Amino acid sequence: MSEQKIPLAGVIGHPIAHSKSPSVHGYWLRKYGLKGFYVPIDIDPEKIAEMLPRLADLGFVGANVTIPYKETVMEIADLITDRATLIGAANTLIFRKDGRIHADNTDGYGFIENIRQTIPDWMPKSGPAVVLGAGGAARAVIASLLDVGVPHIMLTNRTRIRAEKLREDFGPKVHVIDWVQAGNALDDADLVVNSTSLGMAGKPDLRIPLDGLRPGTIVNDLVYTPLRTRLLATAEERGCRVVDGLGMLLHQAVPGFERWFGKRPVVDDHVRAAVLR
Repeated sequence: MSEQKIPLAGVIGHPIAHSKSPSVHGYWLRKYGLKGFYVPIDIDPEKIAEMLPRLADLGFVGANVTIPYKETVMEIADLITDRATLIGAANTLIFRKDGRIHADNTDGYGFIENIRQTIPDWMPKSGPAVVLGAGGAARAVIASLLDVGVPHIMLTNRTRIRAEKLREDFGPKVHVIDWVQAGNALDDADLVVNSTSLGMAGKPDLRIPLDGLRPGTIVNDLVYTPLRTRLLATAEERGCRVVDGLGMLLHQAVPGFERWFGKRPVVDDHVRAAVLR
């Protein structure tokens, strides 16, 4: 009887050295005493279609996917979940024993679970949300907000045409507003989400008026470097309930880890500390 292979997983991107995913999965593998390895995999863009199917032959059971391959892998995968199709991108791959590649997107799941863990009494149906940005992260955010029953989403992006495309894809509950009007939309929001890279270390600041933020409004910045962005600091000063972006990274990793290594991990302060180290 042959010895069972030790499962391998990793995160695929280009570049990839900056990824925090190896710290997350490595911590959980150690915590639960599981056999397995999780490694960064830097693949040249010209070789992604050739290399992806070969990972299974090398003993990989799955992988996370980050920039610039979240859309590319959708063209290579054999099976794609409905939510990955809706979002138009995949961040989680399962290499099945029959040789087929299964693509999924857990970003929306991670986004929702992060808010629920931080704000346990959040009621999605209680009021509208404002989403800043219209990139891949915004697609995952909008899809998941509609799924949990948020009644209305005000979407704004510096390039309006990109926001209009999302409105076409997601329907009449999404209303596009001009970027210069973003500050005015905050007055009525129960939830505000920054899905842009504005405010991230090394990027320009998020320059929209924040005086419309009301006490009790939930403000979630998907940026997690720095962990306390200007948006979150200002929101907290105005009495808002804030949700940082690190939790989304941690929660989106849970379904993949469970599928690959057979154990559903817990997102807690210890894994947060491990990643922040």
